[in-house]
Amino acid sequence: MKTSKRVTAINKAIDKNKDYSIADAIKTLQAQTKVKFVESLDCAIRLGVDPRHADQMIRGTVSLPNGTGKEVRVLVMAKGPKAKEALDAGADYAGLEDYLEKIKGGWADIDVLIATPDVMAEVGKLGKILGPKGLMPNPKSGTVTMDVEKAVKEVKAGKIEFRVDKTGIVHVSVGKLNFETDKLVENTNAFLNMIVKLKPASAKGTYVKSVFLSSTMGPGLKISKEEIAVH
Repeated sequence: MKTSKRVTAINKAIDKNKDYSIADAIKTLQAQTKVKFVESLDCAIRLGVDPRHADQMIRGTVSLPNGTGKEVRVLVMAKGPKAKEALDAGADYAGLEDYLEKIKGGWADIDVLIATPDVMAEVGKLGKILGPKGLMPNPKSGTVTMDVEKAVKEVKAGKIEFRVDKTGIVHVSVGKLNFETDKLVENTNAFLNMIVKLKPASAKGTYVKSVFLSSTMGPGLKISKEEIAVH
């Protein structure tokens, strides 16, 4: 397979065998971005857990101190005053019956769905549609709540949800490459700290096996174990 000039240049500029500090990895990725759009900074963590066991299913939320750098489209499914509260707080859409029908019809032009507990019986009927899209509200992630104002503002400010996949990897975006380096470092550290905080008591051996930072179109750079150990 022929390698493009962009990829060839990137491969020459990086050392795939090197273990990077978080800051150096970010600076390297920023220096190598050559595409016509602003790339995201992605963080992938391989954990020493078995997601088949409920007590090792790592999932949660974290508020990135400097936001995600992207516009998050939020739908709040709620009735009456709570729908108005959601719109006043900055939600893009709010209501119930109309959106139940739109989702049934295939509409999914949103990034986060928040719901009040009193409508979850209706929202739950859409589980087969919302689940595969990662949009099903969940109390553990703060997306089933009566405090819709707080939930909307947190999501808009940079609160992200994460969940380990069946291979033991957690993968999220922690900002945009056009952020200042130190802000991306802060976001990455916030995510790593939350992952470490969620270590299950039943996890044996090494918990954080490896961490890689990458850009949307760029290479993955391995973060040194010494760097991970401080979080």
